[in-house]
This record gives sequence, structure tokens and C-alpha cells, in this order.
Amino acid sequence: MDVKSYSRGTVIFKEGESGDCLYEIENGCVGIYKDYGGPNEKKVAHLMPSDIFGEMALLDSAPRSATAVVLENDTILTRVAEEDFNEYFAEEKGKSKILQVLLQLCSRLRNTTQDYLNACRTVHETVEAEKAGTAKSGSLLEKIKKFCDLYGSFNFYGDV
Repeated sequence: MDVKSYSRGTVIFKEGESGDCLYEIENGCVGIYKDYGGPNEKKVAHLMPSDIFGEMALLDSAPRSATAVVLENDTILTRVAEEDFNEYFAEEKGKSKILQVLLQLCSRLRNTTQDYLNACRTVHETVEAEKAGTAKSGSLLEKIKKFCDLYGSFNFYGDV
């Protein structure tokens, strides 16, 4: 395990890269982004001390799903490499760290599922309103825009 201090703006890893480690924030904060640096950049998470990130690529060997960027100077991260994984979770606090990772994964899945269901409900309501010949309500359009802004890789006003 390696503990290191990072400066604001440092890219920890990029979306699409292979991942062989996870990180725990000791101090400071990290932003998680989709399409980082591009015209459709979206910040999907703001992580604080004791948060763990990067675990998905380590656990399933799939490419990184997002880019991690340091948001403030003197951010201190513990890097847990694949070879340190068992030791990291075998420590005295290991059980609580495993629970923390599981709770974070559950929270992310629950939030994504809720967003997906809200988007499906919104699309259904919009289609039904169009079938009935009623005008689309502004709130439905705002819900669709919010979903597209969060998960879409396109400009809402130009492509929808």
C-alpha cells in the first residue's frame, strides 16, 4: 500500500484505462467524471475522506468506468494495489472497509436504478401525453433534460 499527497487537478486514473488498484481518501476530496475534459463532461460524484473509489475495475478487471480527479491541494490517498488487496481487508478495520465498499456499491446501484426508473416513467408519461394530444409539460421536459445531462453523452437541446 502506498500513501501519497496529490495536487489539485491531478488525474488519478482515466475512464477506459485498465485498473489494478483502488484508492481510499485520507484527506481532501476527489471528483469522479464521465467524459472528463470533453464537451459533455459530467461530474458524477464528489468523494470525501474515508471514501473508497476505483474498486470496480480492481474487482471485475473491466476498464475504468470514469475518470478520477483531485479537487483540492494536499489530497492524501492510500493506493491499494491488487497484491495488497487481501492485506488491506485483513487489517483490524478490514471488516468495516469491506462493509464500506459494499455499502458504496449498493448506494451507487440504488441511485442509478432510481434514476433509470424515473427516466422510464418520464418517457412513458411523455409518450402518453403526446398520444392524448396534450402538450408536454415543462416538468416532464426538465426531468428528461436532467437525466440526459447526467447520463447522456449528447447535448439535450441539440439531439433530443
